[in-house]
Amino acid sequence: MAEEKKEIESKQDVTVSKEDKKKKQAQEEEELSEEDLKLKTDLELLVETLKENDSNLYETSLNQLKDFIKNATSSMTAVPKPLKFLRSSYPDLCAVHDRWTDKTMKSSLADVLSVLSMTYSDNGKHDSLRYRLLSDVTNIESWGHEYIRHLALEIGEVYYEQVEKEANLNSSDESELSTPVPTASEFSKDEILNLSLDIVPYFLKHNGEEEAVDLLSEIESIEKLPQFVDENTYKRVCQYMIACVPLLPPPEDIAFLQTAYSIYLSESQLTEALSLAIRLGDESLIRATFDATNDEVMHKQLAYILATQKVSFKHEGVQEIIGNTKLSEHFLYLAKELNLTAPKVPEDIYKSHLDSSKSVFGSVGLDSAQQNLAAAFVNSFLNLGYCKDNLIVDNDNWVYKTKGDGMTSAVASIGSVFQWSLDGLQQLDKYLYVEETEVKAGALLGIGISAAGIHDGDVEPALLLLQDYVNNSNSKISSAAILGLGIAFAGSKNEEVLGLLLPLASDTSIPLEQSTMASLALAHIFVGTCNGDITTCIMDNFLERSAIELKTEWVRFLALALGLLYLGQGEQVDDVIETLSAIEHPMTSAIEVLINACAYTGTGDVLLIQDLLHRLTPEATKKNDEEDEEDEEIEEQGSEIRDFLAEAAAGKEERENNDNQDNEDHDVDMDAEDNAPSAEEKKDEEITETKEDAKVEEGKTEKEEEGEKEKENETESSLIDELSFAVLGIALVAIGEDIGKEMSLRHFGHLMHYGNEHIRRMVPLAMGLVSIADPQMKVFDTLSRFSHDADLDVSMNSIFAMGLCGVGTNNARLAQLLRQLASYYSREQDALFITRMAQGLIHLGKGTMTMDVFNDAQVLNKVTLASLLTVLVGMVSPSFMLTNHQLFYMLNSGVRPKFILTLNEEGEPIKVNVRVGQAVETVGQAGKPKTITGWITQSTPVLLGHGERAELENDEYISYTSNIEGVVILKKNPDYEEEA
Repeated sequence: MAEEKKEIESKQDVTVSKEDKKKKQAQEEEELSEEDLKLKTDLELLVETLKENDSNLYETSLNQLKDFIKNATSSMTAVPKPLKFLRSSYPDLCAVHDRWTDKTMKSSLADVLSVLSMTYSDNGKHDSLRYRLLSDVTNIESWGHEYIRHLALEIGEVYYEQVEKEANLNSSDESELSTPVPTASEFSKDEILNLSLDIVPYFLKHNGEEEAVDLLSEIESIEKLPQFVDENTYKRVCQYMIACVPLLPPPEDIAFLQTAYSIYLSESQLTEALSLAIRLGDESLIRATFDATNDEVMHKQLAYILATQKVSFKHEGVQEIIGNTKLSEHFLYLAKELNLTAPKVPEDIYKSHLDSSKSVFGSVGLDSAQQNLAAAFVNSFLNLGYCKDNLIVDNDNWVYKTKGDGMTSAVASIGSVFQWSLDGLQQLDKYLYVEETEVKAGALLGIGISAAGIHDGDVEPALLLLQDYVNNSNSKISSAAILGLGIAFAGSKNEEVLGLLLPLASDTSIPLEQSTMASLALAHIFVGTCNGDITTCIMDNFLERSAIELKTEWVRFLALALGLLYLGQGEQVDDVIETLSAIEHPMTSAIEVLINACAYTGTGDVLLIQDLLHRLTPEATKKNDEEDEEDEEIEEQGSEIRDFLAEAAAGKEERENNDNQDNEDHDVDMDAEDNAPSAEEKKDEEITETKEDAKVEEGKTEKEEEGEKEKENETESSLIDELSFAVLGIALVAIGEDIGKEMSLRHFGHLMHYGNEHIRRMVPLAMGLVSIADPQMKVFDTLSRFSHDADLDVSMNSIFAMGLCGVGTNNARLAQLLRQLASYYSREQDALFITRMAQGLIHLGKGTMTMDVFNDAQVLNKVTLASLLTVLVGMVSPSFMLTNHQLFYMLNSGVRPKFILTLNEEGEPIKVNVRVGQAVETVGQAGKPKTITGWITQSTPVLLGHGERAELENDEYISYTSNIEGVVILKKNPDYEEEA
C-alpha cells in the first residue's frame, strides 16, 4: 500500500510539473510585446502554409521566412527572435523537407533548416552541415558570421569522426571488415572540402584569419590556403601560422611552415621567406628565395641573414657576405662608434679592490698557474673580436705563467682576441715554431678560433695551416688541430674537412679521444645535416671499441656528436635509434635520450618531456621500497613461527597439568607436542641451508667479484649519463616555446629538491640553457642560492649557469653576485676558476656579444646551440672540463655580435634613428598594434638585447628586411616629406 501511494504521488508531481510548464509558456506569451506576438504569429502562419499541400505558396512563404530571419537584429548575447520562435516548428519543417519532391524548393528549405538547426539540439547529427550540403544555395554569406562559424565547427567535428572511423577500419581484422561498419553519416570528404573552401574566403574578408587557418588545419588541407590570401591578409595569416607551429605535432608543423613560406614568397616578402627556409633547413627553398628576385641589393640583404645563421649556401656575387668576411670590419666600426676600442684587463671586472675580506690566500692565488689561466680565458672573452688587448698579445712571457696544458689555452686566447680577423694568423704564427708541444698546440687551436665562421671564397687559410697537423703523431697537437678545424668550419658543411677528418673518426685503432675529437669536429661542421658517413663512423666506434675503451668520459662527446648531426631533424633520427638498440652496452639508453632530445630540440614536445621526467623518477627508491616489503614479509613469517612455537609450548604445559582430559583431546595434544619439535627442526634446517647458500654465494663472489664490480660500475656510470642527459633534454625540447620554458623551470625546481646528486648537478646547467643571454631575476637568484650547495659540483655548475644567463649582457646584479662568489670561494681553486669563467662570459665582448640561440624571427641558430651543448655535456663532470679546458673555446664558434648596423645600398654605414624596445606579441590582435613597448630612440649602430625589437623612427628610409636586427640595408624613400 505504501508503495502504491508513492507511485500515485510521483505521478501527481509529474502532472503538476507539466501544468507548471504550460502556465509558464502561457505567461511568456502574455509577456510578449505586440510586435513580438505579431512576429510569432506570422512565422507560425508561414510554417503552416509550408505544411499544406498548395505548392504554389511554397516559394513565397520560404522567401518571407528567409527575410524574417535575415532582417532580425539582436544583442550579442541573445538568440534572434525568429530563430527562437521557430525552434518549436523545427521538427515539422524537417518532416516537410523529407516529404517534398521538388528539388529546387527542397534545396531552398534545406538552406533555411541549416540555419534553424543552430538553435536545436541535434544530438550529434550535425544537422547544420547536413542540410547545408543538401542545399544548392551558394550564397551562405548572407546568413551572417555566427552561422558560418557554427558550420566550421561542425565541419571540424565531422572530419575528426571520419578520420577516427577510418583508423578503426584500418586497424581492424579481416573478420571485422566483413561486417558492415557505419561510416561518418552521409558526408563525403570532397563535399566537406568544397564547402570549407567556400567558407575560407569569407573568414579572410571579415578579419577571421585565425578561423580560416584553424578550419583548413582541422580538415588537413592547410596547403590550399595560399590561393585565398592577398596583400591585405598575408601578414596576419602567416604570423598566426608561425605562432601555431610550436603547438603542432609533426608533420603538421612542417606543413604550416611550408605554407607560410609559399605565401611570403608569393607576396615578395623574401626576408621572411628566407627565415622560414632556414627553419625548415631546406637548401632548395633558400635557392628559390634568391631566384625570386634579380635585385642585387636584396641578394646582399638575404646574404647577411644567412651569414648570421652560418648557413652553408653558395650564391654568386654575395659569397663574401655569406662567408662573414666583413664581420670584423663591421664589428670594429660598432666598437669605434660606441667608444669601446680601449682594451680592458680582467681586473676591470674582478674589481678586487672592492673585496673588503682579504684572505690569506689572496696574494698567492693571483699568481697561481690556474688563476693565470683563468685570467687568460677572461681576457679572451672580454676583448673578443677587438684585435687588441693589454695582457697577452704583446706579452710573450704571460704564456709561461701557466703550466702544462694551461699554455695551450693561454696561447689559444690570442685567437679569441683576433676572432673573425685573419690578422690573428700572423700573431699566432710565431708560436708554431717553438719547442713546447703545448704552446704549438695552442697556436693551432688559436688559428681555428680566429677564423671561426670566416670563409673567403676558394681560399681557406685555416684549413691550409691546420691540415698538416691533423695526423701528427703527438696527440696534443693532433687534437688541437682537429678542434681548431671544428671551430673554424662550424656549420659550413666543408667537404675538404670531411675528407680530412673522416678517416680519423672511423679509425678504431687510434685512441678513443682522437676519434671522438674528430667526430665532434665533424658534427659541428655538419650540424643538423643527418650526414650518413659521419653517423656510420660514430656507430662503428660504439660497435667495435672494447668495453674498457668505452668507459672514459670521452664517450659522452661521441654520443653528443651523433646528437648534433640530427639536431632539429625530428623523425629522421628513428633509424639511428633502431640501430643503437642492437648494441649491447649500458651506455645505449643514455645515448638514445641525448639524440632524441637533440632531434626534437625546440619543438616543445610534451610527450617527450613526460618520458624524460619519467626517466628521472628515483628507481633506487622503488627498489628500496620493494626490499622493505620483502623484509616485512620475512619478519611476518618469523613472527608466525615464533607464535606457533609459543602456542605449542603452552599446549605442552596444559597437557602435563591436565590429567582428566578425554582421549581425543589427549591425542590432539600429543599431535601438537609432536609437531612442535618438528617445526624447530625445520627452522634449524632452514638456518643451516641459508648458511650453506651464503657460503656458496660467498665463494662465488670471491671468484667473480672483479667482473661483477666492473659491470656495476658500467651500469652506474651509464645511469648517471642517462639522468644527466634527461635533465639537459628537458631544456632542449622546451627551449623554443615560452610556456614550455616557464614550465621547465618549475620542473627543475622540483628536481633540485627531490633528485639525486647526479640530477642536481645538471639542473643548474639546464636552467642556464633555457635562460641563455636572458638574465631573469628569478632564475639567477635561484642559481645564486644553488651556488652555495654542499656538493661542490652543484655549486660550480650553478656558477657557470649564472654566466650563461648573463652572457654578453654586462648585467650589474649578476656581476656583483659573482664578485661575492669569487671572494667566498677564494680558497677553492676549481670553484674560483669557474667563477672567473662566468665573469668573463657576462662581459663577453664588453657587452656587445650574445649567444642567444634564437633571433627575433625565432630561427634556431644550430651552430650556437651546438657550441653550448658541447660545453654543457662536458660540465656533467666539472673536473673533466677543468682538465680539458680547451673545450671551453667551443663557445667561440657560437658567439655573434648583437648589433643593429644600417648600410646604404652601396654597403656604406649610415646613421639612422631607430626605436629599440621590448618586443610585444601581436598575433591575433585587431588593427595594427605596436610591436614594441617602452622604446628608446637611438642612432645606429645600436645594441639589441634578448627579447628586444627595433623599428625605424620614420619613413625617411625603407628597409629591405622587416626584422631590424643584424646588418640592415636601407634605401631612401622617394615619397618621404620632412615635417615642417
